[in-house]
Amino acid sequence: MKKAIITGITGQDGSYLAEFLLEKGYEVYGMVRRSSTENFERIEHLRDRIKFYHADLLDFSSLIEMVDEIRPDEIYNLAAQSFVPTSWKQPILTGEFTALGVTRILEAIKLVDKRIRFYQASSSEMFGKVLEIPQKETTPFYPRSPYGVAKVYGHFITVNYRESYDIFACSGILFNHESPRRGREFVTRKISEGVAKIKLGLQDRLHLGNLEAKRDWGYAGDYVKAMYMMLQQDSPSDYVIATGETHSVREFVKLAFERVDLDYEKYVVVDRELFRPAEVDQLVGDYSKAKKILGWEPTVTFKELVNMMVDSDLKNLKNNV
Repeated sequence: MKKAIITGITGQDGSYLAEFLLEKGYEVYGMVRRSSTENFERIEHLRDRIKFYHADLLDFSSLIEMVDEIRPDEIYNLAAQSFVPTSWKQPILTGEFTALGVTRILEAIKLVDKRIRFYQASSSEMFGKVLEIPQKETTPFYPRSPYGVAKVYGHFITVNYRESYDIFACSGILFNHESPRRGREFVTRKISEGVAKIKLGLQDRLHLGNLEAKRDWGYAGDYVKAMYMMLQQDSPSDYVIATGETHSVREFVKLAFERVDLDYEKYVVVDRELFRPAEVDQLVGDYSKAKKILGWEPTVTFKELVNMMVDSDLKNLKNNV
């Protein structure tokens, strides 16, 4: 039985990846912080099948102990301070977790067992002020937030350890990926839950920032499969994981309200306070390398994703009313 450690297991991606690896017959270890206030809501249905290990990306010794005790075949580093607006308010902490945390895990692998395969969660936010459209693995990075900058560090330190120490280390440059398990602070979930609340008479307005920002949105359940596929190859490499389509926040909002037969223009309030200090205007990924080498393709369309999220929030809210 293969063993895998997932950092960030209580997050959206961690929960889907844990499900997927358990289906594959893995022994799954979830790294959690002892002082973590994050709840286990997303993995409640898996708790009796996952083994939890208390360690912290800020504490190097705890990472060495974890890797040495478990001796995993694979490590998936999904933990980060991942909310872009928070990175402006806590840029140093974001750097510690999202950048240096990657180095600490790679160093632990180097010291304990260099045969461990490593996956790093890179991000389309690294492209930031995009220098070409669509963005692929060779597109230069131009991050526009402390989060994006930290992710660039994490990405290149992964490349560095791969090339310097012959570690099987891959980065997945994942474009925006959503699901009913998305955190409520993210715009897509804010929209889907807001629409559901408005439909049920629990809210009368939805305050949003830049409706013209464009993103490449896919389904998280699809994207975690790509992470796994990267670590099953003969040689390590980095891959863009995306849908190849771009949609504006406005399109997302319009579809979400249409799902409940409402006109978004009657309910949405554009709030300048919610605009980013430096906006990332258009992200769209070219996943042709992943398709060719991994055989990976997205299976959920943009409209299906929006409907899935709205339906889920409607169901949850009705059950709790």
